[in-house]
Amino acid sequence: MAMTELVSSPQIAPVAAPEALGPLPRVCIIGAGCSGFTTAKRLQDRGIPFVVYEASDDIGGNWYFNNPNGMSACYQSLHIDTSKWRLAFEDYPVPTEWPDYPHHAQLLQYFHDYVDHFGLRPHIQFNTRVESATRRAEGGWNISLSTGETERFDALVVANGHHWAARIPDYPGHFSGPQIHSHAYRSPFDPVDCVGRRVLVVGMGNSAMDIASELSQRPIASRLFVSTRRGVWVLPKYYRGQPLDKNPAPSWMPKRLRNWLATRMIKKLVGRMSQYGLPEPDIGPFESHGTVSGEFLLRAGSGDIIMKPGIERLDGDGVAFSDGTREQVDVIIWATGYDIRFPFFDDPAFTADADNRPPPLFKRIMKPEVPDLFYVGLAQPLPTLVNFAEQQSKLVAAYLAGDYAPPSPAEMHRIIAADEAYHTGQYYAARRHTIQLDFDAYVRALNKELAAGARRARAEGNRRPIPARSSPPV
Repeated sequence: MAMTELVSSPQIAPVAAPEALGPLPRVCIIGAGCSGFTTAKRLQDRGIPFVVYEASDDIGGNWYFNNPNGMSACYQSLHIDTSKWRLAFEDYPVPTEWPDYPHHAQLLQYFHDYVDHFGLRPHIQFNTRVESATRRAEGGWNISLSTGETERFDALVVANGHHWAARIPDYPGHFSGPQIHSHAYRSPFDPVDCVGRRVLVVGMGNSAMDIASELSQRPIASRLFVSTRRGVWVLPKYYRGQPLDKNPAPSWMPKRLRNWLATRMIKKLVGRMSQYGLPEPDIGPFESHGTVSGEFLLRAGSGDIIMKPGIERLDGDGVAFSDGTREQVDVIIWATGYDIRFPFFDDPAFTADADNRPPPLFKRIMKPEVPDLFYVGLAQPLPTLVNFAEQQSKLVAAYLAGDYAPPSPAEMHRIIAADEAYHTGQYYAARRHTIQLDFDAYVRALNKELAAGARRARAEGNRRPIPARSSPPV
């Protein structure tokens, strides 16, 4: 199955480096989710030695249902909100028989097939958590592992994901019933039996949409409430019988024009949110992270979902809301997002701040002053995260091989500021919007930067920027 032309992008052809350049650097990759193993594949293509450390017993990360490392947010009924037309890897098409929106088990099998097809599994050390990553004064990294060993590497790729550190806000009062974060939700019966009970879902993101739609069916929850502090636009999955993300506007089109056209389309397609009993948004459809559901509006319009405003306080066997109302509640499910965490870093310069903002990164990959550190998959890209790191890994591999050279640190910082204004400037200030990104526009700009960096590298003799100081243990 072919990818759309907006997702496919040119490769940087490896330049045959002279023997004088010496060995390639040895790389540590933290995490064997889709970001980690697609980066591993790109490094393997270049002959760059690497090891992937994975805390769990298998690959898949967030898409590994009931992942024993406790970091998966998959629930039993989950289908990905990105269509198959947009999530496939460039060099490994998805199965032709897939539905438009595959189930999580299908996606995980696709990941396994990819890893085995490209022979990546022998390079992954399972059941091994990275406890700490410390940069050495001369460059390179000391990686301390849960096995008690410490390994040395020349470069580090951070691919530990950002949908695992569940965040529950603090409210006054006390709730006497069971409460879980959506990260722990698996089914209407696990880990809390919601059948016949009064359930409150807090939040209006994609997980909240799915969980509320599932529980609001009359044979399950007796009453289903959804609390939100502000209205959001709920986007449909289909437009004229086709997945909404299948045929996007071209990435060369000015962003303001694209958003204007898309806003007109969405408003014409779904009408006003208040027509479904939802609060009317005070922002446009593309001024917050997209909330996509093919069922939520139907459930709300059918009276199966009861909308409530923000929470004022927890009140024993109920919840008091900001409009002065109170509802008796048996179970609370907090669909309130995640903190961005890198628990293996002690240096705050490498971690997210109190507002959930990661360190300033060139192309969301490189910290300008640290040439041997790379972050991959650290974004909330619309429409797809699955093959986002695949695009980023092109820069990482080309750089380590000497076939790409970045701009000066000063120019990198200038570009970082411009990119952040472009990708996040339209969103209202919130923790959930700190890593927003327009996938198609990002890939278009990344390809231009890769071409420019290849020219800079040739001008510098394709020197390798990271010396190979570390050797694998004997």
